[in-house]
Amino acid sequence: MSEAFDVLIVGGGPVGACLGALLAGTAASGARQMRIAVLEPHPAIPVPADAPLDPRVSALSRASERVLTHAGAWGRMAPKRCMPYERMRIWHESLPASSPDVLTFDAADVGEPNLGYIVENRLVQAAATGAFEQAGGHLLATELQGARVREADVQVETAAGVLSTRLLIGADGAHSAVRSAVGLTAESKSYRQSGIVARVATARSHERTAWQRFLGDGTLAFLPLADGTSSIVWSADEAVAGTLLAMPADEFQRELAAHLDHALGAVQLLSERASFALQRLLAPRYTTARCALVGDAAHVVHPLAGQGVNLGLLDAAALAERLLEAWRLGEDPGALRALRGYERWRKSEIALMALAIDGFDRFLSHGDGPISQLARRGLAWVNAAPQVKRFFIARALGLAGELPRTAVS
Repeated sequence: MSEAFDVLIVGGGPVGACLGALLAGTAASGARQMRIAVLEPHPAIPVPADAPLDPRVSALSRASERVLTHAGAWGRMAPKRCMPYERMRIWHESLPASSPDVLTFDAADVGEPNLGYIVENRLVQAAATGAFEQAGGHLLATELQGARVREADVQVETAAGVLSTRLLIGADGAHSAVRSAVGLTAESKSYRQSGIVARVATARSHERTAWQRFLGDGTLAFLPLADGTSSIVWSADEAVAGTLLAMPADEFQRELAAHLDHALGAVQLLSERASFALQRLLAPRYTTARCALVGDAAHVVHPLAGQGVNLGLLDAAALAERLLEAWRLGEDPGALRALRGYERWRKSEIALMALAIDGFDRFLSHGDGPISQLARRGLAWVNAAPQVKRFFIARALGLAGELPRTAVS
């Protein structure tokens, strides 16, 4: 195989496939066709309509919904597998679940039909991949083995042969091979926590509500699924996580119910428990000559705010916007002008979000000092301040900050 592309994206996950679809779909309507490829050794396959729901899900914001719509992916996701959630209930373990001080966000407070959608990661990936191919993109089922940046292009070595591209994009996750190949670095720090995910049934209805409780040694979330079940995400300190994973199913179920303060009644485990180590990762630079990073290749944040995929999709939309502006002007897509503009734009947004999420983990999920006590009181204060609540709801919807055009309407 020896082919030349204008843009080669390594990584066909939700972020990489969406970026490819945005570039391929928009370029197809212009004067010149942009030649786009996505390198993904394990391409997504359509999710059978009757397949059990997978517990590995994302809470997609309104901004993400709009970006995926522009990419041609949203309409490819079966509505019956996408759960619109209308409320969030957030509280600290020092309060009972029934307390009036529990922080509650409601879509009705801001005139929105919902606060977003809980959707399986595999469903988003398959939809974005399908949209990319339909728009004329090239999906290459092979893996990156090396890359060499030259003056006019990047020579990319793959298991199937050598490719060349004017711009190489790393959308290949926290352990990005692209990032390493082109000499970019990342600063990482372990949270010394593990995230445990599983699908469960509850005695009480989830009420189209996302439930989250801050514990002294982590955070527990119940995310509503479209079939009435829930996906749990339990971010626990390593020692606690090890104990939870080793428990018999019936004991784990009782721990789940107790740690949510029995807000949804008894819990029944419907899937195997899966776990993953939690870390923070930030790349000091998102771009270099003829290369850019998006999503987890550039930044990884704690999952307690559910913002990982949303931040990545905004990266994709922002980079697509800058590249297409340059393309319409006849500029080289690998030129640093457009890439640096993307980097400045997204780094500032990510830095703010990462700082806030780390604060939640440090002072609400953990800690018992004066600042932690103040943070707990702050939840009740926000709950009693409608204007402040609307600000946080706008953030949760992805409608605040400097947004790409495709995320606005």
